[in-house]
Amino acid sequence: MLTLQNWLSFYEKNYEFVGRVIGRFYREDGLPTPELTRVEAMITEGLEANKQGLKEKQKFPPCNAEWSSARGSPLWCSQNSGGVSRDWSGVPRKLYKPGAKEPHCVCVRTTGPPSDQAPDSPAHRNRGDLDHPNLEEYTGCPPLSMTCSFPL
Repeated sequence: MLTLQNWLSFYEKNYEFVGRVIGRFYREDGLPTPELTRVEAMITEGLEANKQGLKEKQKFPPCNAEWSSARGSPLWCSQNSGGVSRDWSGVPRKLYKPGAKEPHCVCVRTTGPPSDQAPDSPAHRNRGDLDHPNLEEYTGCPPLSMTCSFPL
């Protein structure tokens, strides 16, 4: 639906409006049909999901990853990994998302309060998001290492 919305925005911006097509989305009197209302609701949901995804990516940016037949697969975190600029590097962790078949590597903040803790909450353990329930350490990787290597 978001692809259709992008297409519509392109045409609204670049072409002169000449009318509506009577049918699935508009009645003969030019008013929208219930189908158009459903589509608009889906677009709104999609935009909200995108917003949530960007928020999640700020909290848990994707790790940098590389694969080499000679070296195996290193994963690492930096202040710009996953294309997300921030003032911390973090450590690689597996993030399990509800409904996903496999976890993916994310960078996790190791200091300060958890991201979802309210500013006026009581003292925290200064572990950042390390205690998030959907995270798991990589086997064989030191818990606070910014790089994990998995040889062949």
